[in-house]
Amino acid sequence: MSEISNPRIVLVEPQMGENIGAAARGMWNFGLEDMAVVAPRDGWPSDPAIAMAAGATHVLENARLCDTTREAVADCTHVYATTARPRGMTKRVVTPRQAAMEMRERAAQGERVAILFGRERSGLGTEDIILSNTIITAPVNPAFASLNLAQCVLLVGYEWLLAADETPAVAYDPGKGGMADREQIEGLLDFVEGELDETGFFFPEAKAPTMKAALRNLYHRAPLTAADVGILWGVMRALVGKRRSARDR
Repeated sequence: MSEISNPRIVLVEPQMGENIGAAARGMWNFGLEDMAVVAPRDGWPSDPAIAMAAGATHVLENARLCDTTREAVADCTHVYATTARPRGMTKRVVTPRQAAMEMRERAAQGERVAILFGRERSGLGTEDIILSNTIITAPVNPAFASLNLAQCVLLVGYEWLLAADETPAVAYDPGKGGMADREQIEGLLDFVEGELDETGFFFPEAKAPTMKAALRNLYHRAPLTAADVGILWGVMRALVGKRRSARDR
């Protein structure tokens, strides 16, 4: 999905095929396809992994099966290790967001990057972390810092995609008619205000200006579409017509 080299997701001695499949699914959610599986406990290929991948089975089919972590990262120039415990080693520690930005820059320069994810029960071992250049530690609840394997892959994958994503932070689809302009809204409000005046709604008179201002502010504060204004015109006319019919009886 990207013109640059995506990071390799390395699962070190994963125990459950379901977690491998869920990790593959999380990878593909964010455009990652390069998976390496190091000495999976239940062997490979794994039927539970394939079942859990649900639409991302190609990630599993193309995954590298390796005997050691060293083999899985042999052709990589920079290795990140995900862990909440640096184990006393002198390593640079970054957040997933910072790591994603760095990985984008490295990949753009032709480097091959890998990210290590550890065993479900014990995480990465010291021998795995030693192979890394940088540690990734997510800001999580310090009282419960352990993440599920697939969740951790999903978190890092999300940050990878976000680092180059241009999706607007806020989006709103006004439909074919577009957003209502001030003239459309003011025309409706003139009608509403006139009808409310006729019913004596703005009482007492001394408070009428404040009440009218609040009413207009309410309508202008809402992101009304042209279709919305059309519906409100229909509602108001129906109510006014019913009131006038009752009055004329």
